[in-house]
Amino acid sequence: MDLKEVMAKNLRRTRHDQKLTQEELAARAGLSARYVGAIERGDVSASVTVLGQIADALGIEPTELLRRSGRKA
Repeated sequence: MDLKEVMAKNLRRTRHDQKLTQEELAARAGLSARYVGAIERGDVSASVTVLGQIADALGIEPTELLRRSGRKA
């Protein structure tokens, strides 16, 4: 799984955990809901600037969106 997919999965999970819609997250982050959806689907790669905006909107550290679960040896 590449980092774009890792971020997509973590973003979707975190947003759901916080019971936010894509529209609510987009508004908090100053982004369009279509762009947030594209990031969650792994259709686009987010820049580090956008990564920071999304993390701030979620109240988490940017590294949480890039953390891989269960490393393979």
